[in-house]
Order: sequence, then C-alpha cells, then structure tokens
Amino acid sequence: MRPVIPYVTAAVLFGLGVYGVLRRRNAVLVLMAVELMLNAVNLILVTADTTVRAQLPHSGQVFALFVIVLAAAEIGVGLAIVLQLYRLRASVAVDEVPLTEPPAPVPATTTGGRLSTGPADADRPEGTK
Repeated sequence: MRPVIPYVTAAVLFGLGVYGVLRRRNAVLVLMAVELMLNAVNLILVTADTTVRAQLPHSGQVFALFVIVLAAAEIGVGLAIVLQLYRLRASVAVDEVPLTEPPAPVPATTTGGRLSTGPADADRPEGTK
C-alpha cells in the first residue's frame, strides 16, 4: 500500500479540524473538531507504524492507543465544562464566554463621617486628618 493516500487523508482531516476550531461558535462543535484532529493524528501514527515496522515494532499503534485515551479524557472534561457553561450562561457559544473576570469592587467603609481607604486611616486618631 502506498502511504501517500493515508497521509493526504490525515492532512485533509486535520485541516477540517483546524477550520472547525477556528470558525465554529458552538462549544460542542469545537470539541468535535478537536476530536477530528486527534483522529487525523491517529491515522498518521498507524500509517507510520505500518511503513517503518522494521525499526520500531508497533510503536505507532501504542501511541495511537494513548491518543485515544487522551481523547476520551478530553471529551469527559470538555463536556463537563460545556454543561457547566450552559447552566451558568444558558448558551454554549464560545464568543460569549468571558476570558477574564471583571475586577471585584473594593468595599469602602465609613468611620466617623469620612471614607476609610485602608489601614493607614486606622492608625490615626479620630479627630486628625
């Protein structure tokens, strides 16, 4: 078998996965695109294993099994994150996810009619400024 066909197929699958990650707005579809890229890597690993079997026996198949386990763990964690995102935001659109938290407001306390800004005011006596 000529190894060019699986390599080209894997390149097309990986390209479709990259396109899906970059262009999709739905988090579930982004996870599916990542899975497509991992399957393309599996195809490359198995094809390389069959073409260079004399040097390293079955190493590509072992790496492919590790990638499958990694993909299963990624789907479990990814879907848990997506479900939590849907519970909080009622949407799974990736564009609507804030990447940083808004700054928390600093609580201001009043002491004797004036605004206290921190520990420096606590050291002064009550009648001085």
